[in-house]
Amino acid sequence: QLQIVESGGGLVQPGGSLRLSCAASGRSLDFYVIGWFRQVPGKEREGVACISRGGTSTNYADFVKGRFTISKDNAKNTVYLQMNSLKPEDTAVYYCAAEFTTYSIDYNQCQPEGMDYWGKGTLVTVSS
Repeated sequence: QLQIVESGGGLVQPGGSLRLSCAASGRSLDFYVIGWFRQVPGKEREGVACISRGGTSTNYADFVKGRFTISKDNAKNTVYLQMNSLKPEDTAVYYCAAEFTTYSIDYNQCQPEGMDYWGKGTLVTVSS
């Protein structure tokens, strides 16, 4: 069983930065595609970024391209989401999720319905 714990959320001013961490335990992430998702009350959960199990291929939602960066540290079994130039509309609970896959190490597609394991989320609030 894979356990996922997110951390790093908090209150930040518009234009500021935060780095979220997604620490996994129980299994190696070598065979998992990892995605970051976010959700605002009353709205559906949406994909933010996805990274391949090899850590070399990434995929971003248009609304975060150029501002957010997803990365993976295999030695620490951890995935990060560096968020820069934050906007009030980025306010949400951010979730990390993992999907087991034997696809290519460059496969980088993450769909909410396909993820096998989820963390409990971390709240990001962007406000002055």
